[in-house]
Amino acid sequence: MTKKLLFVTTILLVVAFAAFAADVSGKWVYEQPGRGGGDPVKVTVTLKASGGTVTGDISRPGRDGNMMSTPITDGKVDGNNVTFKTSQQMGGNAITIDYSGTMNGDELKLKITRPGRDGNPMTQEFTAKRATT
Repeated sequence: MTKKLLFVTTILLVVAFAAFAADVSGKWVYEQPGRGGGDPVKVTVTLKASGGTVTGDISRPGRDGNMMSTPITDGKVDGNNVTFKTSQQMGGNAITIDYSGTMNGDELKLKITRPGRDGNPMTQEFTAKRATT
């Protein structure tokens, strides 16, 4: 009887923990400084979590004012932590950008690492807020 009760309690705790795990799905918005000190640019990160996988895209206005959208690849979620990548062409070269974040309520603290102009990685940190619309 004691073993069965312990087993059932353990299963219930695992299910409860999974139910309270953070859901990073949704739209997250942060502002990135503009080029050369220009106006900040609003960046929207759209995430869809399914199990331990994350898909979605990142969109922001391009130089011509039209929205640019880049798909997310290699997305993973583990509790409150999320990681993913984006790739884009710049000057004929493929650039991969790594994102890692920690969700706390309606905030997603992101570390974004991209190749710098000198070839060394450059990391920036932003706090994205969950969009309500």
